[in-house]
Amino acid sequence: MYLELFRLDGQVAVITGAARGIGFATADALSEAGATVVIADMDGAAAVKSVEVLRAKGRKADSIVLDVTHPRAVEAAHAEIIKRHKRVDVLVNNAGIAISFKPAETMEDETWHKVIDVNLNGVFWCCRTFGKAMLEQGGGTIVNVGSMSAEIVNYPQEQANYNASKAGVHHLTRSLAAEWAARGVRVNAVAPTYIETDLTRTVAADPSIYPHWIDGTPMARMGQPPEIASVILFLASKASSLMTGSIVLADGGYTCW
Repeated sequence: MYLELFRLDGQVAVITGAARGIGFATADALSEAGATVVIADMDGAAAVKSVEVLRAKGRKADSIVLDVTHPRAVEAAHAEIIKRHKRVDVLVNNAGIAISFKPAETMEDETWHKVIDVNLNGVFWCCRTFGKAMLEQGGGTIVNVGSMSAEIVNYPQEQANYNASKAGVHHLTRSLAAEWAARGVRVNAVAPTYIETDLTRTVAADPSIYPHWIDGTPMARMGQPPEIASVILFLASKASSLMTGSIVLADGGYTCW
């Protein structure tokens, strides 16, 4: 009985920023659970390659080019996905960027706006468009990828833009959950620690930074994309049916200290 609650057979799941990293691991997890996954990414060629990897495993996968910072582009992508797959049952807002080592007093306007546009505005545009359709169809599940940086201030890197954007994602998650719970749409978020991906490997190799990250983590290691994907699968499935507005920390204990 309990393992069946994690199944997503017959469902359509859209994952933004899913050509690589946490997003691709999530596409892998959700497709293994039976969902048809749509990899929505700015890098169309990378998205196609990721789809090929999943299809080689016998999974159901598709791709679409999407820049989440443009609301009309989000609406157009949603319309195309509905045309191809009829409905969307799960939305995972994973697309995000970090521009760190930018002290607040010298941060350029464009640096602030770029991070907020992708990490917060993009999540809202997707939630608004896909969430409206879920409300109309009578149900759906949204999982936002937040960050432990919404709960703490990272050290040694200055990144007020990133921290603020993820704090916004967490409270947006709670706000939408409260608005939509009675109408069958659940909205939750996962808050990861430092995850080993292409985006973090270069910084993690810096001996002036990495020890601070690890010394602040009780588990004394970075996370791996599948460790976040498994939490997203839980939140996307009926196994978490009583949860909405929850922020699930997957941080190796970082926020304990």
